[in-house]
Amino acid sequence: MIVFPAIDLKAGQVVRLAEGDMDRATVYGDNPAAQALIFAEAGAHHLHVVDLDGSFAGRAENAQAVEAIVEAFPGHVQLGGGIRTREAVEGWFDLGVARVVMGSAALKDPDFVKDMARSFPGGIVVAVDAKDGLVATEGWADVSDVPVVDLARRFEDAGVASLLFTDIGRDGLLKGVNIDATVELARQVDIPVIASGGVKGLDDIHVLSMHAEEGIEGVITGRALYEGRLDLAAAIAMGNRA
Repeated sequence: MIVFPAIDLKAGQVVRLAEGDMDRATVYGDNPAAQALIFAEAGAHHLHVVDLDGSFAGRAENAQAVEAIVEAFPGHVQLGGGIRTREAVEGWFDLGVARVVMGSAALKDPDFVKDMARSFPGGIVVAVDAKDGLVATEGWADVSDVPVVDLARRFEDAGVASLLFTDIGRDGLLKGVNIDATVELARQVDIPVIASGGVKGLDDIHVLSMHAEEGIEGVITGRALYEGRLDLAAAIAMGNRA
């Protein structure tokens, strides 16, 4: 099971939000590339990066910071945030991004996302962000009437690499991962699921790793790392045993 340390970008800084609220951002650094190297030195081979400003703007807003991260990090970078056109997808892959995460586009233009998945095999991740079981879009500012499982099932047999499932109500709050909802989603679809939102410590990594054979491909963690509640090297070692 892959452990993805997260770098969320707002105005070029490394931040974490509480429940996806841009007004509730905690700044953890002003050098994203340096943070990427810290994670690499701890043993990370995968990195999850989000252009938070881009999520709301619908276009890249932290491109310079992302480019610096990709150049500095020796492993695989997974990037999300406002990527909604073919040109944007192609541009990031050309730059060296390993996977592109698409959320709002998955709900509003699923055929486009499926086309991208066919064009870039293994390169497209669909973000399924949930608030009370319903899909949220536009940087989590809008909540739809589409159940999470319904959206996820639209992409079965479409060639997407993974589903990134986030429980918005837990994101950045250190409440613990919504294990039940994450595992239930993995059981109901044939696409590997990456868990996100609320990781508070090694116990979350351990419990998720026990469900790796049921389709849990990985877990994203941010605030717990930045606040010293989770040791990245230990988390990666535990994930590797799954």
